[in-house]
Amino acid sequence: MHITVFSAHPFEQPFLRAAAQNRHELLFVDEALSLATADRAAGSPAVAIFVGDDASAPVLERLAALGVRYLLVRAAGYDQVDLPAAQRLGLRVANVPHYSPFAIAEHALALMLALNRHLHQADAQVRHADFRLDALVGFDLHGKTVGIVGCGTIGGTLAGLLHGFGCRLLGADVQPDPTLTQRFGLEFVPLDTLCAQADVISLHAPLTPATHHLFNAGQLAKTKRGVMLINTGRGGLLDTQAALAALDSGQLGYLGLDVYEHEKGLFFHDHSQVLPADTLLAQLLARPNVLVTGHQGFLTREALTNIATTALETLDQWLAGQAVPNELTAAPGAGIRIPG
Repeated sequence: MHITVFSAHPFEQPFLRAAAQNRHELLFVDEALSLATADRAAGSPAVAIFVGDDASAPVLERLAALGVRYLLVRAAGYDQVDLPAAQRLGLRVANVPHYSPFAIAEHALALMLALNRHLHQADAQVRHADFRLDALVGFDLHGKTVGIVGCGTIGGTLAGLLHGFGCRLLGADVQPDPTLTQRFGLEFVPLDTLCAQADVISLHAPLTPATHHLFNAGQLAKTKRGVMLINTGRGGLLDTQAALAALDSGQLGYLGLDVYEHEKGLFFHDHSQVLPADTLLAQLLARPNVLVTGHQGFLTREALTNIATTALETLDQWLAGQAVPNELTAAPGAGIRIPG
């Protein structure tokens, strides 16, 4: 089958080709899916999209008019897809819910450690032959209280990693998982309690109307002063302007981001020749206690293999008339737990 792959970045194309195994013909389109680019899918019964693509109702209507019947989301999150519109148009949609929770969880942990031990500052100093340690004092992660907001597959995996560090674990989730309590001693508490007690907070929730700007000025004010906040979930979970104000006041002591609420059209592309006119991001990057990566938490060989394999196996299952457990048929819920 002919598949149009939008936002087809070079780093993932070899993995998609390997997964296709000559069963499917892949057309790689480097542009994101939008109303302006949807016609590139002409002649393709299936389309594969990424996190920055636009799968709103007008775009889905255009795809359906072109004969597209299958929409493969190459990610766990699917907030960019208008699922009621897809269902109305007869488009079948599926995501990749379990590509590698270790990839995201380990990246969240890497951000914690890098911020805590000032690794980006230390590296910059050493490269200039400055071996002073005065501005590089960190803290032991062992024994600290870490709050995990969204304790699904990825949040639960992070709990296991942090348990190994000897952390006290708190979780906020609308569907508490008792196995996390049994295995790692994670205590489920209300979000306000988590914020008041945690030395480090890590966000792993999906983006829904209920979780948009979940961490706004009011919620940040409820955190322990000097808290470290990590977001590898969805950019819109954090009000960036409120985070900047909290950094200025010292309410936020550290901020680590792999996602950014205004990342669409920015992340995954080279803007080094013409710097983006994004004052919020510029203000973030100017702070030594902020570390930003460009949505690379998923970027491991294992995860890329699983994403490509699951997406194309899903299409094979549909074509064979088999049940697809990762098929999406309803809009995301309003809770905190990440799908899967």
